[in-house]
Amino acid sequence: MQLLTAEPPPSAQPGIVSTDRVHAVAVTMGDVMEPSFVQSLAASVTRTAKYLSLSPSFQRCAFMAWIKENIRKKECAYYMEDGREGVCKCGYPKTHHADEAIKPEEFLGESWDKYRHIRETPTDAFGDISLGGHKVGKYIRVSTDTSSETLYELLTEHWRLRPPNLLISVTGGAKNFYMKTRLKEMFRRGLIKVAQTTGAWIVTGGTHTGVMKHVGMAMRDYALSSSAFDAQVVAIGVVTWGVVHNREPLVHPEGCFPAHYSLDEQGQGRLSCLDVNHSHFLLVDDGTHGQYGAEIALRSRLEKLISQQPLGQRADGGVKIPVVCVVLEGGPGTLNTIYNAMVNGTPSVILEGSGRVADVIAHAARLPLSQVNIALIRKLMKRFFSKEYESFSSLMIIDWTKKIQDIIRTPHLLTVFRIDEEKHVDLDVAILQALLKASRTCDTPGHESWEQQLELAVAWNRVDIAKSEIFTEESQWKSTDLHRAMLSALVGHKPDFVKLFLENNVSLREFLHEDTLCELYAHLEPGCLFLQRLRKRMKAEKENRNQLDRLGRSQVSLRHVSEEVHHFLGSFTQPLYSLKHPCAETPEDDVCVTLQTKVSAELQSSSTADEERETEALRDPGRDLFLWAVLQNDKELAEIAWEQCRDSLTAALAASRILKRMALEEDQVGDEAEEMRKLANHYERQAIGVFSECYSWDEQRAERLLVRISPSWGRVTCLRLALEADDKSFVAHVGVQAFLTQTWCGELAMSNPQWKVLVCMAFPLLIYTGFVSFRRDEEILKASERKNKLKDAVASAPSDTRWKAQLRHGQIHMNLKSLDCISRLAGFVTAPMVKFYWNIVSYFSFLLLFGFVLVVDFQLTPSWMELLLYLWLMSLVVEEVRQLFDDPDGSGFQTKVKRYINDLWNILDVLSILLFTCGFILRLITATFYAGKVILCIDFIIFCLRLMAIFTISKTLGPKIIIVRRMMMDLFFFMFLLSIWVVAYGVAKQGILIQNEDRLEWIMRGVVYEPYLIIFGNVPTDIDRVQFSMDSCTLNGSDPLKPRCPVLAADQTPVFPEWLTILLLCVYLLFANILLLNLLIAIFNYTFQEVQDNTDCFWKFQRYELIKEYHSRPAFPPPFILLSHLYLLLTRFLLCRPSKNKHRQFKEQLTRFEEEEMLSWEALMQENFLAKSRQEQSQSVEYRVQHTSEKVGDLVGMLEVNQNRDTDSMTKRLARLEEQVSRSAKALSWIMNALKSQGCASEEEVPSLTLQRSHTETEPASRSTAEGAPCHIKARHLHYPGSQVTRFPVPEEKVPWEVEFTLYNPPVYSTQRSTDSRRKGTPSAGDSDVANLQKYRNPGGRTGLMGRGCLDQLGPNQIHDPVITRWWDGDSPTLEFLAVWEESEGRWAIPGGLVHSDETLPERLERILGKKVCDKIKVRLAEDTRLQTVYKGYVDDDRNTDNAWVETTAFNIHLGSSALLDEVNQTVQRRLLTKESVWWREVSSTALMCAHHKEVLRRVAELHQGAS
Repeated sequence: MQLLTAEPPPSAQPGIVSTDRVHAVAVTMGDVMEPSFVQSLAASVTRTAKYLSLSPSFQRCAFMAWIKENIRKKECAYYMEDGREGVCKCGYPKTHHADEAIKPEEFLGESWDKYRHIRETPTDAFGDISLGGHKVGKYIRVSTDTSSETLYELLTEHWRLRPPNLLISVTGGAKNFYMKTRLKEMFRRGLIKVAQTTGAWIVTGGTHTGVMKHVGMAMRDYALSSSAFDAQVVAIGVVTWGVVHNREPLVHPEGCFPAHYSLDEQGQGRLSCLDVNHSHFLLVDDGTHGQYGAEIALRSRLEKLISQQPLGQRADGGVKIPVVCVVLEGGPGTLNTIYNAMVNGTPSVILEGSGRVADVIAHAARLPLSQVNIALIRKLMKRFFSKEYESFSSLMIIDWTKKIQDIIRTPHLLTVFRIDEEKHVDLDVAILQALLKASRTCDTPGHESWEQQLELAVAWNRVDIAKSEIFTEESQWKSTDLHRAMLSALVGHKPDFVKLFLENNVSLREFLHEDTLCELYAHLEPGCLFLQRLRKRMKAEKENRNQLDRLGRSQVSLRHVSEEVHHFLGSFTQPLYSLKHPCAETPEDDVCVTLQTKVSAELQSSSTADEERETEALRDPGRDLFLWAVLQNDKELAEIAWEQCRDSLTAALAASRILKRMALEEDQVGDEAEEMRKLANHYERQAIGVFSECYSWDEQRAERLLVRISPSWGRVTCLRLALEADDKSFVAHVGVQAFLTQTWCGELAMSNPQWKVLVCMAFPLLIYTGFVSFRRDEEILKASERKNKLKDAVASAPSDTRWKAQLRHGQIHMNLKSLDCISRLAGFVTAPMVKFYWNIVSYFSFLLLFGFVLVVDFQLTPSWMELLLYLWLMSLVVEEVRQLFDDPDGSGFQTKVKRYINDLWNILDVLSILLFTCGFILRLITATFYAGKVILCIDFIIFCLRLMAIFTISKTLGPKIIIVRRMMMDLFFFMFLLSIWVVAYGVAKQGILIQNEDRLEWIMRGVVYEPYLIIFGNVPTDIDRVQFSMDSCTLNGSDPLKPRCPVLAADQTPVFPEWLTILLLCVYLLFANILLLNLLIAIFNYTFQEVQDNTDCFWKFQRYELIKEYHSRPAFPPPFILLSHLYLLLTRFLLCRPSKNKHRQFKEQLTRFEEEEMLSWEALMQENFLAKSRQEQSQSVEYRVQHTSEKVGDLVGMLEVNQNRDTDSMTKRLARLEEQVSRSAKALSWIMNALKSQGCASEEEVPSLTLQRSHTETEPASRSTAEGAPCHIKARHLHYPGSQVTRFPVPEEKVPWEVEFTLYNPPVYSTQRSTDSRRKGTPSAGDSDVANLQKYRNPGGRTGLMGRGCLDQLGPNQIHDPVITRWWDGDSPTLEFLAVWEESEGRWAIPGGLVHSDETLPERLERILGKKVCDKIKVRLAEDTRLQTVYKGYVDDDRNTDNAWVETTAFNIHLGSSALLDEVNQTVQRRLLTKESVWWREVSSTALMCAHHKEVLRRVAELHQGAS
């Protein structure tokens, strides 16, 4: 046990169990301890580490331990022969029994009893089952008494099945039967489609016969046609263990992984084989062999438990997992299954044409209930059961008639699927429509029923069902009604439903509040990168606060989300979600104290309220939804949400930025990262499309859109986002480049040629002569043109002076003043283009001066030119410092430094300055004077290389410089490969030729330098003896200018192997000169082609940084720029004046009105772009081909339906025609006989020449019940409440006592009388005496049960239903009644009950309101002689019998504004949360109550109609 307490490995995280270590412990201990102990250990670890990733072997061990602990089988414990030799009454042979069961001491002398002599033991059959050699499923042998909760835990937790969104219970014929080919195909296709699309479980009998075989064939077809990435369809077979053929391979005490099961239909006999196409099997064991039906009860319990589980991921919803019963063919057992399903409220889908019971019900459902009688059922049974009909008794037909009538009486639970209907639908649609129909007509009132249907459709992901069945013209949806379904659709990643809800007026502003957003972020996919980072941040924060380590979903806050989004967007943005209450996030050990006066508090609260109103007005819920979708890389949801964004251009660029940053943090070669990059490129294209639409409409407004500060996205501009996201295509857009060109020109017009600008730089006075044009001049020209047009409009305008005044006002605002002399000079000098040209001249002058000093004038004592050079360099250094500390964007010094270092040209600048400084210092020291000059010469090279950065602005040279930079990177990797060959050859050559060279310079020359020169054609002479000379080397290395001689022989000739050195040289030249150099050429060619294809895009993207640099750069070039630096130092640090924003050209803050106007215009442009995109998509070839194929498919389907319908119609017409011909032949025969008898009447009756209608077309038959006689339905339910008694079946036509019913033989049932009834003196004699029972006869007719039942007395049992009402003054006066919640029924009820002759109020009401309040009500009833009785008479109650029934008196007690009403309200408040809770409910037809109480409330409403 010491192993269990060992320290965790260093790699293990705190609070996480190392499953590998636990597994090792289990394996180690398994060698020395019992396996049972190891299994219990595994089970305990599994319970404590439920959410860990366990190894497969450990999982199996834990699974086996759980099985041994929870699952049992049954076996016979007492062997007794049943008349067959060697066979027990349990059905198993003697050899199958244990030794202690052969002669058990405790059972000797007893008769065999199934319930006593069958015991439970741990199961011995479970694991994986290999079906057909390739398909692997799960199986387990369970006892019939296994709890449903245990089985559900097995399915969901141990077999890892996702909880279903729908349970399809398929039942029907257990034997093989014929089904039409088309119906068979529709059944298989529809069943798989509904299971696949909704995530349903299919539950069947699991054997390879009958309807189960058809389900298995559907599973097989799906498995053959689907890929490995398609969703698995779950088919669970619940089979009786004792009837499974060839089950021996499934038995093993420790489980089989897998067990190989083979299908053997030939040798199965009375048994049945498992269907090999099912995925899971529950083998139900009742301890017997060869007896069918043991699984029915367990299957029903399991299906009932599943139907009580919450639907979907959100357990707070009231919608449970729906269950539907699909019926094919079947016999008496199938009818019982359908009937029980209807009683439990489970809808059933009957496939007409499948045979037997299904066709009987389908044909009966075509008729009105009044025509479904015993004769019809007899006729249908004879038709569809053929030979089996002879074995049916009259009592069985009566029972069938009663059950079929009850089934048809619930049309909302019955759906008949017919393939010959005009409104043809597939089976999957029919199944889902049946479920919606059942939920629509349930007791759920109003919109709650529609919302439940919508939850079902969302869970199934069937938007087609929602459109056709839910979002109809009849349904009126509010935005709030769809919020819960909208949340389910978003969490479930169902974009079609999200789009449908938005089309049906879901308001994102109302839906997306803070709590909803937090819940959405809490329900991100577990593998989502953003969720992982979010949890890490929350965990780190909790560790800092010394809180618990376990994280909960409810702890996600928008502050955490904002911090992570800020990380992905960048530090140049502001947080998207601000914390409203700082103290709310203060740690527990901190104290947040605020002292303020009353006035300041009022001012602060007022300003806070204004800020909140402004924030709410600017809040963009579309942005929040779009951001949530982008962060989880959901393309479809993101596309829908992007269309809802107000600031769509900024949103698309922000998405591109976030996705590219997330892709960098993901696995760079993973599929997820690649998907992120694709989605980022998609939104870059979307941004280009929207901006193109904006630019085509209004260029100036589009350019403003680029530099507009977006309040919704962290106060950042579109241009900045595009640059940070590296969206080269967007920056290369013509509109963006036009804006950059305009910024480059400054106040100068873009139409000026470059040579004119250069001439004006040489002769500044030319700027006053109009030699160059300014942008203001062009604006004045355009304004004058518009002014002339307005003058013409004013002249031709009507005499409306107000309209003319508006035109004149427009003229005034168009008056622009031309630039004065100073403004022209300042505009010319400060233009970035002019600054750039002056800096080029300055830099060339600097290089010229630098070169002259190094070559001509570099002396021990610095000359004036050298001093000027140092001053010049100082100005460059100061400018670099200014650029480093200048932060107009407010991104922070750290970010500014990172951005500065990431620029290659800045690195060259720093390197050149550092080298110059080193050279300058060494130059001042006499001893190192020459070394300083050498360093300065090297520095001159770097300064010359820096010259390339200047020409990046050139459209010709700029792309070439990019190519050079990319090739330098390629060259670096090439040099790494080349150095391997150079060093390898150099070391080998040096070691072969030279013996122990100890001079470092000659070692480097021989190892590196000479092999490198060989590449360029310098072939060495020291490897060939022919060219060897003693004059070219030194023997002992004494001459420093000569290399050491190679090893020499006695005759002074080299001894090295000449053939080897020449061979090494050839190999080296082959790889270095041919292979590697050609590789370098190929790499350069690839880089050139790659950059050349995108040369324009690359050049336009890098152009921005240069333009921005010279836009903020001082006007004077070096060295005169020092004057600007001195002025900056004086104004900023000495006079403390704020700096002017030189980057206002790249950032603009709009007013509130301008912002709203800009967003509206942008939204319009987005709609135009989306409309054009959809039009282009619809005109594409792929779309047309797909659309055409869908139309052809629909047309083929319609033709098949019409053909089948026409064929069926023709068959019926031919049958009628044949019958008409037969009758005509009989009529002609009669005429002939009459003629032969010479006018005498024929003995045969004259046949009718008209065709009699079949039973499906007959007029409604006369009802057997007398008109006006009460007809009860609940009183004839077969299952009597609170007992195991089953009523005698009474069809509709046999209900009246007047109708003869010779087979009527109901059971007699009377419960034990209550103490209260005996105390009241109710007579008890004769409850079971038939003669005494005949004195009391139910006025409603036969009920199928004699006796008193559970009522207090024979004859009428009086109940009082007091309807206590009041008026509630809300928005409008509402009539409410006092209702009590019936927990067993799940609905509200009137607080009534049984009373005796001397009682007015029922005992239940006194128990609820108390004796004191009830006494006051009794006094009031005694004073009020006008008792308002709303109903009195017979009640159709399920407790009624033939001899005892319920009669009620319902009366209204209205409480006005009185003390009695106050006392009742106080009592209601006290009992609100008790077991028998009461509350005031509105008197409405949608109240969730039984039919009788609804009728009473309807009459109460009529009684109070018109009152207020």
